[in-house]
Amino acid sequence: MIRLTEEPIRIDDLLSATADPAAGATVLFVGMTRDHNDGRSVERLEYEAYPGMAEKELQRIAEDAAARWPVARVAVVHRTGVVPIGEASVAIAASSAHRADAFEAARYTIDRLKEVVPIWKKEFFEGGAVWIGDQAGRDGVWKKSVDGTTSTE
Repeated sequence: MIRLTEEPIRIDDLLSATADPAAGATVLFVGMTRDHNDGRSVERLEYEAYPGMAEKELQRIAEDAAARWPVARVAVVHRTGVVPIGEASVAIAASSAHRADAFEAARYTIDRLKEVVPIWKKEFFEGGAVWIGDQAGRDGVWKKSVDGTTSTE
């Protein structure tokens, strides 16, 4: 299961998608929208994506994880649109015969997703908003001020 959605993520769907009688372990990673970042009080996050390309990249990452580790299945769901504080932005499930492989596959999947998948995160806080990170693995923060100018940190 590879999916982008504007709806809340249903964890049971990921667990069902990765269920396999040969799997003795399923690892679930859930990335949540938190209420703070870099000393700011966060109001919400908004995600934008290039849907066709994002889903293809997610599928490629899941296939790569399956080639690297003996996983039974990998499932990824990522939110788009507004994601309120306390809700899941992304969820990844990986199942395997053994826990170490499931953990490694899940970690690889979230790390590669952050590096290459065309999904962009905008953080809203009192007095402004910033685009966070990029798909090149850098930690830069694009800032857009109230007057519309941009800069990077």
